[in-house]
Amino acid sequence: MAELPHIGRHCDAELCHLLDFLPVRCDACSGTFCLSHFTYEGHNCKNAYQKNVQVPVCPVCDKPVPTPKGVSADAQVNEHILNNCAANTKKKVFANKCSMKGCKKKELVPVHCPSCKHNFCLGHRHEKDHDCEQLRKTPPFSKAAAAAIARNQGGQNCASQARTTQMSEDEALARALAESLNDVQLSPEERDRRLAEQLQQQEYASSS
Repeated sequence: MAELPHIGRHCDAELCHLLDFLPVRCDACSGTFCLSHFTYEGHNCKNAYQKNVQVPVCPVCDKPVPTPKGVSADAQVNEHILNNCAANTKKKVFANKCSMKGCKKKELVPVHCPSCKHNFCLGHRHEKDHDCEQLRKTPPFSKAAAAAIARNQGGQNCASQARTTQMSEDEALARALAESLNDVQLSPEERDRRLAEQLQQQEYASSS
């Protein structure tokens, strides 16, 4: 059987080049292909996105991404992920990072220190919790304020000593009464006499 090379067309697909008597012309790239490679996927058509009406799906949020004709689906999906993706928006909700060194917590709303104006998490929001630099810059007490604080502390110490002295005297009196009552060898008159002497001594010590 004689060959008829002038009839038909060779397939434009790489590694094929089959002579097909009924070739199919691609409406996207205008190439000619055999029955095995005439589809967009069959010859990896670079212009298939211009004809493909399927809506691409975002791989992150699994939602369809509207793509106009003439626009690359990959470029449209990338733009969606960067700007409009719902999953990406959820990740950005907790964007208020704590300024405390070593802390990686993030809060839903910003929490600023009123002194240093930095943002912190709820656990480090107070000045003492994050060692606020403004506290170290606070000027010391004036002499009048320091004297007032010293007087206040001195008054508290005197009151504490007075309560301690009063308690010691009461303890001594109670101990003396207990010793007098526990001494069974003494007569009732002797116990009363000693008790009166101890009370008199106690009153004298208190008055002096």
